Order: sequence, then C-alpha cells, then structure tokens
Amino acid sequence: MKSLELAFFDVNEDGFFVGNDPARGPWRDDACHAGPVTGLVVRAFENLVPDKMLTRITIELLRPLPMAGLRVEAEITRQGRKMEATMGEVLDGDGNVCARASGMLIAEDDLGEVPSYPEPPLHLSEATRGCFPVMPHPKAKANFASHAEIAYPPGETMDPGPTTLWMKTPPLLLEEETSPAQRICPLADCGSGISRNVDFAEMSFMNCDLTIMIHRKPSSTWLASKAKSYWESSGIGLGHATIMDEEGPVATALQTLLLRPS
Repeated sequence: MKSLELAFFDVNEDGFFVGNDPARGPWRDDACHAGPVTGLVVRAFENLVPDKMLTRITIELLRPLPMAGLRVEAEITRQGRKMEATMGEVLDGDGNVCARASGMLIAEDDLGEVPSYPEPPLHLSEATRGCFPVMPHPKAKANFASHAEIAYPPGETMDPGPTTLWMKTPPLLLEEETSPAQRICPLADCGSGISRNVDFAEMSFMNCDLTIMIHRKPSSTWLASKAKSYWESSGIGLGHATIMDEEGPVATALQTLLLRPS
C-alpha cells in the first residue's frame, strides 16, 4: 500500500526545497508534479499575509520544476484592509524562473447564516480503496501516484472520463503543519489525469497552468475531486475539478491543457 512516511519536500542547507519521491511528476523522473510546488507557493503567500485567507492562486508553468532543488520568491503587490494581492516566482538552482504565480487573500468575517444551495455530500466511509487512475510505468521511479492514498465513491472507477475520487497526500514538509489551502494543491493539479478522456497511450494532456479558487477551508486531510476534462480538436483542452470535503465543495481548480497524440 502507499506510504505517507515521506513529505513532498525536504529543505537543504541552502534553503532549497528538494523533492522526495512523492513530489515526482508523471512526465519525467527529474521533474516535480506541479501540485506540491503550487503548495510551496501558497505557503509563501500565506507567510506574507498570515491574517487573511488565500482565495485564489494562479500558477503558470514555464519549464520543468527540478526535483534537485527549488526556491520560492514572493512579494505583496497590493495591500488593503480586506484584500491583498501577491506575486511569486519559482526558481531553480541556476536562477531560472520555472513558474510564475499570482494570489489573492481576503479577510474573513462572520456573517452568521447565509443563503446557499448545497450539493449532495460525499461520504468517505462509503468509498473503496484503490489506485490513482494514471500509475507510473513499472520501470519508472516512484512518483506522486505511488504515494497518494486513493478511494473511489460507489460507481466510480479508474477508467477514462469524468471521475470523482478521494485522495490523501503526504505533508508538504515534515517539520511543519500543512495548511488547509496547501492541502488542496496536490489534488487540484490532478483533475486532468483523473478525468482524462483517453489514456496516455493515445494522447498526452500536459497542463500549462493551474488556477485554484478557494471559498472555504477544508476540514479534513482526505479531499475529493469531482473532475471533468474538455478536449478540443484544436489541441487545446480544459481540466475542471470541484474539490470537496465531506461537508461539500471547498474550491474549484482549472487547468489549461496542451493535447498531443502519443
């Protein structure tokens, strides 16, 4: 069964985040999955603005994210009493910019009861343990899919097409608690794989970016993704996922997809 003993990253003596096996992506052995790296950017934004809730992050993926080491630089670009905006970059050991990100953080309030139209809840207790829909090749190094715990609601399978599944992932770093917003990131970047229209053998579906819009902090470490992909003959696609806990939706994740025949 999957192991959660490793965190996604360790921090080396120079302050770089070095990827462990769970951080490895599906495209190449020396590059990180974008979800955990997005979590590092969220961490930087939350450290900059600790008194507000991160409600949106958009990250543009410019080049492979090396397992060997990454650092995150972030700054506040707009300050306000109720809202603050942030920008950030993910750099490799040579100073090359691998990703750029923007964020929005909003002050929380207590409005009491507000009108809502809740979706039918999902119950983890009804789900059946399984594997991630896209597993690494038997000869490939262990990666993200090898270290994620997965469970499928009744009627859901690993087959291509719109899919809902539960996932629990390792912590971002062993020495500190992973925040609710950081926990969303690894699953949020999986929507295109969870809901791929066909398998890798027929079509590749690499995402160029990731946007996560969070409206409620999740209350659990297990999170569900209700994912669907939209593929077009132009070679452009969209991955769309609703991220949920057992109380209902917490966020929406969007990915711009580059489609190419395998």
